[in-house]
Amino acid sequence: MNEMIINWLNSQGLSPEYQHYSAMAIGLGIVLFIACAAYYIAKHHALKWLKVLILKTKNTWDDALLDHQVLSRVVLILPYVVVWVLTPFFITHDSVLFNVVILLVKILLTLQIAISISALLNVSKHLYHETAKQKYLPLNSIIQIVKLVVYLVTIIIIVSLLIDRSPIYLLSGLGALTAVLLLVFQDTIKGLVASVQISANRMVVTGDWIELPKYGADGDVIEIGLSTVKIQNFDKTITTVPTYALISDSFKNWRNMYHTGARRIKRTIIIDMGSIKFYDDQDIEQLSKTQILQGYLESKKQQLAQSKKEDEVEAIPAVSADINSRKLTNIGTFRAYIENYLTKTPAIRDDLTCMVRQLPATPSGLPLEVYCFANTTDWAAYETIQADVFDHLFAIAPHFGLRVFQHPSGFDWQNPVKP
Repeated sequence: MNEMIINWLNSQGLSPEYQHYSAMAIGLGIVLFIACAAYYIAKHHALKWLKVLILKTKNTWDDALLDHQVLSRVVLILPYVVVWVLTPFFITHDSVLFNVVILLVKILLTLQIAISISALLNVSKHLYHETAKQKYLPLNSIIQIVKLVVYLVTIIIIVSLLIDRSPIYLLSGLGALTAVLLLVFQDTIKGLVASVQISANRMVVTGDWIELPKYGADGDVIEIGLSTVKIQNFDKTITTVPTYALISDSFKNWRNMYHTGARRIKRTIIIDMGSIKFYDDQDIEQLSKTQILQGYLESKKQQLAQSKKEDEVEAIPAVSADINSRKLTNIGTFRAYIENYLTKTPAIRDDLTCMVRQLPATPSGLPLEVYCFANTTDWAAYETIQADVFDHLFAIAPHFGLRVFQHPSGFDWQNPVKP
């Protein structure tokens, strides 16, 4: 073909000293034109038709090929192949231009193949996350390792092309660089080991809510990479922590809470100890009108009557009667009221632990801890349920003659309570 071009230039009256270079320039232009034409036809006609065909299918995996631009990257291989195949027909083998074009095409073709493989790996990761029910396999880390190997091999091939040596010659020298590679890729190696342990022990998966106080992370895991884990906090900021931190440091995983379908409520009400007192018969009779306490008070009345009969308490002064007889307290009745109230609240799980316990007294008062589980894991709904429960408890406490403790404010000093 090169001789045909030279003969044509000779027929056109071009000087012989320019015919050789002009023929190579024309030949290179023809090769590039054919390559561009092939790329244009493949991208704007064949690929367009293929996209329409893919969109009509019911499969989802082929749609991922479009989303991750696999086909467009594979199509870009075509012009390089065309140039590689046609160059020997239009440019003489002993010319510098031939060697430069073939070398450049080989480098670009190698790089484009690596980019296409990387896109295919992204498709496999996408399909795994779409179809896997339990995402314990550290596929993201594995894919990053494979990509790293692919690009390392690509670099080795490109260097071997530049120095005109076999890739095996370069690979044989990597043994001496092992120590250097271990130093350079130490974080990558630790991340790979951590990913395997995380997967084997099912410690964390994408979508888990975890807390790492050391790194200020509190939110959902959005990506587990080879060297880093991305956590989206609830304020929509992103915290990036080393992957090996999940096995070297402690963290809290809330996954089981979601599986249970309930979220714990654990909060205290501090009661002013000066408001704790015994109930007399009139107080008990008044509280008996409260439906939530009717069963509790009937039981307590029977217990008190039985205790009084056994002790045979005689007619003694009132102070002594308070000491020697068994009586109900407002704090104990209030605790029973809270327990019954929680069990009758639809938003509280009755199949999980539900109790009200008394904690050790503090200088601020006597803490009553409410311990139960809301029947939802949704944050907003959970906070609403918790607020509704304690709104009611704070409002009902005075009906039991109890005062909820709080430190004096300016309002208290302006409006002192009269004795």
